[in-house]
Amino acid sequence: MEMRQLKTFVAVAERGGFTRAAAELGYAQSSVTAQIQALEEELDTPLFDRLGKKIALTEAGKRLLTYAVELLRLHDEAIHHVRSHSEPCGTLTIGSPESIAAFRLTEVILEYKRRYPDVHLVIKPGLCSEMSQFVRLGEIDVAFTMLKEPLVEQDIHLETLVREKMALVAASDHPLAQLDRVEPRDLIGQTFLHTETGCSYRGLFEHYLLKQGIVARGEEFWSIEAIKNGVYAELGIALLPMIAVEKELLEGKLVRLNWDDEECRVWTQMIYHKNKWLSPALKAWIDLVQTWAQTWRGE
Repeated sequence: MEMRQLKTFVAVAERGGFTRAAAELGYAQSSVTAQIQALEEELDTPLFDRLGKKIALTEAGKRLLTYAVELLRLHDEAIHHVRSHSEPCGTLTIGSPESIAAFRLTEVILEYKRRYPDVHLVIKPGLCSEMSQFVRLGEIDVAFTMLKEPLVEQDIHLETLVREKMALVAASDHPLAQLDRVEPRDLIGQTFLHTETGCSYRGLFEHYLLKQGIVARGEEFWSIEAIKNGVYAELGIALLPMIAVEKELLEGKLVRLNWDDEECRVWTQMIYHKNKWLSPALKAWIDLVQTWAQTWRGE
């Protein structure tokens, strides 16, 4: 087995097709096909089921994928160690949900790029529930999550950074904005504007409403900015991290309802694989985030 074959195999598995993998790797599709066929011949077993225009990993393919990801990780680590770069360089892939990437990491990224211009940063979006798997498969170097409780997994290193305040927001002339305090009964019949299914604080809010006997009737939006615009247009109310709505609250575009958010608060956390080699680029990123987290906590 050659490393380039394993890299191609992983690309096909992750992208779900030969054409997409070829485009990502810069190969001709025939080259991708030939590399996969060579692997299958060497292992004497099919790695993919060809289902018309679609493909799916066979059981053998699923087993190989775990080893392939680890072998590629060790390969990259060996190269980095041998070259002994003292200054951060190369590519650093960071996984993050939109709320953290847009409202926590922007300033961190600006400072990091100013200090380490030779590092290419790739921000990979995703749900908090996906991040540990991305880390485990080696698809990203470091990830951020928002969860109610600290993530506890044997192969994942976790650093808790800050507990996020939440804000239940409405348009300034919404009936709920006129109340001194919003009680659970006041939420009956309201329209809620949600992030996509799988978002941690959406799940907490829906669980809270369900405990109060309230069905979360509402709409699902593709981004936080779309939700804020929807609230401003009086389509409904929304629960969002405080950091995501501070600007609109200061400008008077939105109003934070006086509501007890304790049950829906989440912790922003940074995670990476315990066996991950901390390259100079990754070590510098972790150190910088830890410094910024002190500011986030008001220290």
